[in-house]
Amino acid sequence: MQLTVGFDLDLTLIDPRAAVVAVATQLGVELGVELDAELWASRLGPPLEHELAHWVVPELVEPAAARYRELMATAGPPLITLLPGAADAVAAVRASGGRAVVVTAKSEPLARQALGDLGIEVDAVVGWLWAEAKAEALLEHGATVYVGDHPGDVRAARAASALCVGVATGGVAPEGADVRLEDLTEFADWFAGHLLSARLAALEADLRRLDGLLVAFSGGADSAFLLAAAVRALGAERVVAATAVSPSLARDELAPAAGFAAALGVRHLTPETDELSREGYVANGPDRCFHCKATLLDTLGPLAASLGLPAVATGTNADDAVAGFRPGIVAARERGARTPLLDAGLTKQQVRQASRAWGLATADKPALACLASRIAYGLQVTPGGLARVDRAERALREHLDEVVDLRVRDLGDGAARIELDAAALDRLDEAGLDVVRQQGFSRVTAQAFRSGSMNRTT
Repeated sequence: MQLTVGFDLDLTLIDPRAAVVAVATQLGVELGVELDAELWASRLGPPLEHELAHWVVPELVEPAAARYRELMATAGPPLITLLPGAADAVAAVRASGGRAVVVTAKSEPLARQALGDLGIEVDAVVGWLWAEAKAEALLEHGATVYVGDHPGDVRAARAASALCVGVATGGVAPEGADVRLEDLTEFADWFAGHLLSARLAALEADLRRLDGLLVAFSGGADSAFLLAAAVRALGAERVVAATAVSPSLARDELAPAAGFAAALGVRHLTPETDELSREGYVANGPDRCFHCKATLLDTLGPLAASLGLPAVATGTNADDAVAGFRPGIVAARERGARTPLLDAGLTKQQVRQASRAWGLATADKPALACLASRIAYGLQVTPGGLARVDRAERALREHLDEVVDLRVRDLGDGAARIELDAAALDRLDEAGLDVVRQQGFSRVTAQAFRSGSMNRTT
């Protein structure tokens, strides 16, 4: 899910008042007109021609406006500054995968010049529009939020059916705004919450369109959150959790998964999968996850059909889709698995944040990929090899007691590498190394945990 946010320019993103005072003063001298440049600068927002109508006769408005813009293009830029938080506000939108669009009454060339001079990159700039007329551009670009400092900006948002965020940085308070911020330094935090709410709403709407769902439930934070979201949207009676049981599942993972499902009132099934029957999985090349996920979905698809459930979903999130080489995602897509978290744009961080808000026990559960991910590419995956890694990790976890991230990587030829979170790594001693050696590893090293450290993309 991508959000587009519209921003007004003057006194929302930039402060042009010093430039306005200088240029208006010069214009008054050239025209031989007494005007109050400070008053002019205090009521920015409406089109330039509206302001000039206060100071010159009607037939001079257009030529005066043209001269003003010439002066602003040359004398104005050094006097224009960014308002506090403006750069971070635009960056927050774009970093989320959203689009930032500037819609302003200012002339479009001057708007582009100001943004370029100040180093603000946006996705589109539309000028020459004021108040309700801005709605046309907001609708064209699909903006669902409009940020401005003036009552005219509130009217623009209303006309476009967009949420209006008003900032108190202009000369006239944006009365009637849906959200009021003192300035844009508060925007990034507000936007993070708004984005999460919007994505959760999109997730719920997507799930509600289904008649039922089988969730591929590993017990991790993502699939657990998806299971809870499905129950909220559909009711426990229309949702089933399926945890695949095979040698690649860590032994300690099954009981917590069953308990989580039971707490939601969801039927929990434990179908057996036989990844080890697939040559590609056993060979353990870079595409191993493709064969694993293919086996899982080839098992869960018929199971869902037998239960009268029209869809199978995985806990793939938005970060997974941009994390590089993910052959498992390809296998699931080819088999028609749904990815509701990804489709809603929910990131891992957002999944954890929402899980905490919902009181889910899995909110801070460390990522725990299947046991095969511990075995170096090129080494055959065997039941004995998977069991050895599982035993080593369980023994080391018991030895260290409190551990967040822990992996024992089988590097082949009797070598193993322990990877731990920083606090656990500091506590690792020779006895801890011996715990792993006792599982048949003759050479054991240790380093800081790095997710996906066994991956290669060739």
